[in-house]
Amino acid sequence: MKPIALGAALASACLLAACGKAEDPSSAKGPPATPGSTAATAPSGTGTPPGSGARSSSTTASTTAPTAPTAPAAPTSTAPGAPGGPATMGAAADGQKVYAATCVACHGAGIAGAPKIGDKADWEPRVAQGKDTLYQHALQGFQGKKGVMPPKGGNTALPDPEVKAAVDYMVSQAR
Repeated sequence: MKPIALGAALASACLLAACGKAEDPSSAKGPPATPGSTAATAPSGTGTPPGSGARSSSTTASTTAPTAPTAPAAPTSTAPGAPGGPATMGAAADGQKVYAATCVACHGAGIAGAPKIGDKADWEPRVAQGKDTLYQHALQGFQGKKGVMPPKGGNTALPDPEVKAAVDYMVSQAR
C-alpha cells in the first residue's frame, strides 16, 4: 500500500510541476501572428517615409519584440518530413514542445513508473498495444502495473491534438 501512496504523491508532484510549466508554451503561441512578422519585414528597409528616424527606431524596437516568439515557429515548417506525426502539419515540433513543457517532468526521469524517453525496452510493450491505446491512456489517464498516467499529463488545458503529438514524439524517440 505504501508504494502506491508514494507513487500517487510523486504523480501529484509531477502534475503540479507540469501545470506550472504549461503556461509558457501557450503564451508563446499567442503572440506569433502574420501581421507581426509582416511588420518585422517592413522596418528592415532603410527608409521609412512617414516619421523621423528616431520614431522609426522605436517602432522597429516595438515590432522586433513580437518577432522573437515567431522564431520557434520556423522549425514547425520543417516538421512535415518527421515520421510518425499526427495529421497536423508540424506535429513533431509541437510534440517536442509539449513534451518539454509538460511531459518531461515524469518521462524525463521515469517518475511514478513513467517510461523514460528514449528507453526502448520500457516503451516496447506500450508501443505494441498500438497508438490508439497510447493516445487513450495519455488523454484519459491510466493506472498500470508499473505506474500512473494522469489525464493529459496533468495539464487538462492541453488540446487533444497536442497530447497526441507529444505521444508521437516520445514514441519516435524510443525507436
